Amino acid sequence: MKFNHISFPSSDVRATANFFVQHLGCSLEYIGADAAVLKRAGFDIVIEAKDHTVVWPHNFHLGFELPTVEEVSQLYQHLQARGVPMKTGLFHHERGSRFFCEAPGGLLFEMNTRADAHERYRASFERQARADAVK
Repeated sequence: MKFNHISFPSSDVRATANFFVQHLGCSLEYIGADAAVLKRAGFDIVIEAKDHTVVWPHNFHLGFELPTVEEVSQLYQHLQARGVPMKTGLFHHERGSRFFCEAPGGLLFEMNTRADAHERYRASFERQARADAVK
């Protein structure tokens, strides 16, 4: 089994979809009056319109992993320079360097890497990377 897609609501589908396209390298497959479908690295992101403010549960977030600390740092600088609301600075954690930011509509994102993670967290990532390379 593999992860196929995530679907979530937004009170501003276009602004939320544009965040994924402009900052996270997604391609926009379809956008209508009430939905957008974005493609990224083997999974889809479906954003559906709501006519009310969407309230996210405490600490709910989407996590994206980058290969290196340098790439996480570059993305942090890119998002910060474009006025994306940053919820944290770039910081080191035992599971790897990361930061949190907010997309239009209030969705929280964690951008991280396991490149500098403690060995017990890095091992599963490295096994998966090797398995993906064999395919």
